[in-house]
Amino acid sequence: MRSDHEIQTAFILASGPFTGGLLWDRVGEKLREAGAEVHAATLTGMGGGAAPASGEDEREVELETHIADVVRLIDGVTAPEVVLVGHDYAVHPVLGAAQRRVERVVRVVYLDSGLPQDGDLPLALVPDTDVQALLRERPDATVPAPAPDQWRRWGDTTGLSPADLERLSWLAAPQPGRTLTEPLRLTGALNGVPTSGILCTAGGVTIEAVQRMVTSGMPQFQTLAEPNVGFFELETGHWPMLSCPDELATTLLRAAAGEGHRLSPTSSRPFQGRPFLLDVPVAARERTGRLDLHLPDSAGDGGRRPAILFVHGGPLPRDMVPAPRDWPLYVGYARLAASQGVVGAVVAHGLHTTSDYPAAAADVAEALRVLRADSRVDADRIALWAFSGGGLLLSDHMAAPPPWLRCVAASYPVLAPLAGWVGVDPRFAPAAVLPKASRLPIVLTRVGLEAPEIAATVAAFLAAADECGAALELVDVPHAMHGFDVLDPTDETREAVRRALSAVLTHLRA
Repeated sequence: MRSDHEIQTAFILASGPFTGGLLWDRVGEKLREAGAEVHAATLTGMGGGAAPASGEDEREVELETHIADVVRLIDGVTAPEVVLVGHDYAVHPVLGAAQRRVERVVRVVYLDSGLPQDGDLPLALVPDTDVQALLRERPDATVPAPAPDQWRRWGDTTGLSPADLERLSWLAAPQPGRTLTEPLRLTGALNGVPTSGILCTAGGVTIEAVQRMVTSGMPQFQTLAEPNVGFFELETGHWPMLSCPDELATTLLRAAAGEGHRLSPTSSRPFQGRPFLLDVPVAARERTGRLDLHLPDSAGDGGRRPAILFVHGGPLPRDMVPAPRDWPLYVGYARLAASQGVVGAVVAHGLHTTSDYPAAAADVAEALRVLRADSRVDADRIALWAFSGGGLLLSDHMAAPPPWLRCVAASYPVLAPLAGWVGVDPRFAPAAVLPKASRLPIVLTRVGLEAPEIAATVAAFLAAADECGAALELVDVPHAMHGFDVLDPTDETREAVRRALSAVLTHLRA
C-alpha cells in the first residue's frame, strides 16, 4: 500500500543525447513500486519516440522544442510534487522547463551531467570533438547515433555489457543539431530550488573532487555547498539507468527525500577578492579591448620594453564580477612585472566552458599581436605566463614557438584535460607537443599540496619533458596549494613567485 508521502511525488526522467524514455524502463518500474508517479521523457526527434510534428523539419527541432516537451510533461503530472531528473544533455531542457514551472518543481537532479550556466550551449558538454567541429561549422546538422563501439566517445561505458551497448544503439536516434547549438537561457527563477547531484565515479568525478572545487574559493562553485544541495556517488559509468537501475532508483528516492552528502562551504574570502601575496607599487594601466597593459615608470621615455602576457585560468563564468583581469592576483603579477621594468599585460580570454579552448586560444593570439604592436613593447622579447586551467593554452606556442617568444611559464597549471572536462580540442595537449618546443625555455611552478588529479597532469608533463630534453626550470613549492599566490601568503610562497619571475626575466633579457 502506498503511503501519503509516497504518492505526493512524481519523477520526470530525461536522458542524454540520442536516447528516449525506453532507457528508463527498469528505473521507472522500481520507482513506481515505491509509490511514485513516473514519466520517462522521449523528447521530440529522440530515441524510440516522438518524431517532429507534421510539417516540421527535423533540422528545426531545437533546444526550445525539448524545453516545451518537458513543460508539457510537468503540466500532465497529477502528483503535487515534481522531481525533474536531467541526465547529460537533458539537464538543459530540464532546467529550461523547471524555471517556467518553478512553482511545481520541488527538486532538480543532475545525473552525471554538467552544470550549465545562462548562455551556455549544450554543445559545450559534448565530449566527442568530431561532433563539436561538425556543429560549429553546420549548427543545424543532424548527429548520427553512435554504433555500439562508439558510445565510449560520449561517456564512460563501465558497467555496460556488449548486449547493453547493442541495446543502447538500438534505442537511439540521431540528435537534431540545433538542440545542441541553441544557448540555454536561465533567468534566476531556480535560485533556491533544492538540487541533487548524482556522480557516476567511473568517469573520474567524485564528491571529494567537487569539494576541492568549492574549497578553492572560486565563485562559480560556491552554490554547490548550499544547504539544499545534496550529492551521491554511483560506482558505475555514464549510463546508470542500464548498468545499475535498481541502485539508481534507490538513489533518486533518497534525493527526493532530501538526503545526500552536503559539501562544506569555504571559510575564506572569495578567491577573486583576496590580495596578492606581495606588496607591489601601483603601475599605470591602459586597457585596449581584451588587453590590459601595466606599464613601468620608464615606459614613456621612448624605449621599448620586454613584456609578459599573463593568461588567467578557467573555465570561468561569463558574467564574473570582477572579471579575472581585475582580480588582485593578476593585477598583482602585472604590477610586479612593471616594477621590474617590463610591461605586465593581462588578457581577458573567453574560456567559459571546457570546449572553449579554441576561442580562448584565439583571444590569447590576438592579445599577443596587439601587445607586440605597441610602440612601448620590444616585439622580439615576449614571455607568456599561464595559470591553472590556462596551462592548456600554452600548447599552440610550444608546438610552433616563434623566435620572439623567449619563454613560457606556468603556475600550478592544468596540463591535460581533467575528469569531467568534455569537448576539449585534442590540440591542447602540452605534453604531446613538447618535442616540438625545441629549446623554448619553460618555467613551471609546482605546488606540493596540489589536487591529485591536477598533480597527475603535471607529473606526466615533467616525464615528457625529461624524455625529450626540454629546457625546463622547475620552481617547487612543497607546502603550497593551488592558488597559493592569494590563498597562502608565506615566506616560502613569496620566494617562489620571486624565483619564477627572476627566471622569466633572465630569459627575456638574454
